[in-house]
Amino acid sequence: MKLEIVGEITHIETIAQGSGIRDLALLKSQHGLGNWRKKKGIANVRLENGEVVAAEVHWYEAHGIGKVKFKVKEWL
Repeated sequence: MKLEIVGEITHIETIAQGSGIRDLALLKSQHGLGNWRKKKGIANVRLENGEVVAAEVHWYEAHGIGKVKFKVKEWL
């Protein structure tokens, strides 16, 4: 399923950072070294059919690299 984040992500929280991230080795090999953090927040997501729905999204981010690997965890 292809999705697109519409607007800003709100209610952002850090879930894990550094060695607390399970996929840390994968992130480093695919995107490079960085101070990796796993985050979550609320965003409006546009689905393939054009419908816009609120959802809780999770992603990884590092300074200088940006946000990668978005995943919808819960539809609101």
